[in-house]
Amino acid sequence: MSSATVFTDLVDSRREWIESVLKPWCRSAARRELLAAEQEWVDIAGRADPQKTLWPWAWSRFPVLYVDDLGGLEETYRVTVTLRDGSRRTGYPDARRSVRGELVLLGDASGQGLCNLGPWSIDDIANVERS
Repeated sequence: MSSATVFTDLVDSRREWIESVLKPWCRSAARRELLAAEQEWVDIAGRADPQKTLWPWAWSRFPVLYVDDLGGLEETYRVTVTLRDGSRRTGYPDARRSVRGELVLLGDASGQGLCNLGPWSIDDIANVERS
């Protein structure tokens, strides 16, 4: 077997591991675990930027929020977020303010006009749907 074939096999194996293990883990891990992984991300995922991989993959657990082509949060659609305590908030995701597993919406709080709503931990979000 040539060294080129061995290297190609390694590359394919790594890609498969990312798709079948790492991405699914990000979609289900608690924020505390994601924050720990972020600190070791270079060792886990290589030179990949956690802001462009780990956190978008984590947010992909809510398909309405995640746009693969953008590599991050979808800001153009109004969403309703249902929190684990049953409360609901509606607004537009703010990708710039939604960092490290915390979601911020731009919405109307009690008729006071547009303001930031949140942040809410990814762990506290039960569901997200387009409004």
